[in-house]
Amino acid sequence: MSPSTADPATAHLAGPGAPGVQRIVRDHAERGITLQLWVRGLLAGFVVGTLLLLPPVTGAALCYSIAGGYALSVLLLTGWLQRRGPGAVEWGWLGLYVDLVALSALCVVTDKSAVLSWTSYVLLNGFFLLPVLAATQLRWGVCASVVVPTVVFYFIEGLVTQEANEEPTASIVLRTLVLAGLGIAATGLSRIQRSRVTAIAGLVADRSTLLTELLTTTDTEHRKMAENLHDGALQFILAARMDLEDARELADPAAFDRLDQALTQSSQLLRSTVGELHPAVLEQSGLAAAVSQLATTAAERSGLTLTLATAGWPETARTANDLLLFGTARELLANVTRHSRATTLGVELALRDGLAMLTIADNGVGTEHEVIARRVREGHIGLESQRVKVEAAGGEFVINSPTAGGTTVRVVVPASPTV
Repeated sequence: MSPSTADPATAHLAGPGAPGVQRIVRDHAERGITLQLWVRGLLAGFVVGTLLLLPPVTGAALCYSIAGGYALSVLLLTGWLQRRGPGAVEWGWLGLYVDLVALSALCVVTDKSAVLSWTSYVLLNGFFLLPVLAATQLRWGVCASVVVPTVVFYFIEGLVTQEANEEPTASIVLRTLVLAGLGIAATGLSRIQRSRVTAIAGLVADRSTLLTELLTTTDTEHRKMAENLHDGALQFILAARMDLEDARELADPAAFDRLDQALTQSSQLLRSTVGELHPAVLEQSGLAAAVSQLATTAAERSGLTLTLATAGWPETARTANDLLLFGTARELLANVTRHSRATTLGVELALRDGLAMLTIADNGVGTEHEVIARRVREGHIGLESQRVKVEAAGGEFVINSPTAGGTTVRVVVPASPTV
């Protein structure tokens, strides 16, 4: 069996081969970069303004050097990030540590004159902008790695300057708790943002899959029908024509027997082909009979040993997802006969606790996720489109293909009755 599953499309959220998804993720990352540039510019202005308006009594030259280096770094980071190159999206988060180190260094230097000036106390307020900067990332782990040292250093700085500022310990703890709360919120928002982008990426991938299927489904069905007719019914009809000529010339009774057998086989193959394209048996006899016919035909064509279990599906049962399950079963069985190189096939259909369950298993070569993704990129989306439809109907589509071989696909959908 060669099933397909969706694979996200960027280094963090999605795999290669889905440019539409990659573009959406990149757009969100670039928006985060734009916000980061504005907040960083505000932080740089705050640092420079504090040193100019409230200069430290001691270590002023060193503070100005640090601030100048930081301002230069901000300009270089801004120029690099504004180009929106691949490196900017991938590594722009490193600028967050430049902000943290620069602000921490200024606080350490100005601590020495905390008794004589307000510089250190005011600079501490800049730490509240660092979680906001970190929240612009799609990587919540990066955000947390900035928030934790920010909160720790802020608390330590408060204790170091406590005596100079004559501030009670409770005030320092409470201020730190506010910063910690802001950091937790920023990390949570970063994680929610990534989750939303992941969801959008999945929706776009599903939309692309369904659109591709819409454009190719007619050609695929025609090709399947042509293959079935050419390899099956047409061969029997040609053989029947030759037997008919022998019968005319030799009046051989055996020729009539072969003719009858060939025509019988042709009618059966034509009936099964038509049944696959328009499942009249599904409407007349129900899903269990339709799936049984599909499985039997697939097993006979490929010489598979079939184990069929449909007793768990009442003959009179009709659900709104019967056609979906029929199409999924047809696609799964087609994958078994074409790609699995299996010798056994198991099909189970059951209706329990308001859920319709279809399980198809084979003992073939199995498959790997890399192979699944490659086949999707190559345009083999039949099974992938079924997965999208099942999930859109509120169901589950689970593929299990262990390294030992074989593949089991389990489909579960709500069994709401037809209206």
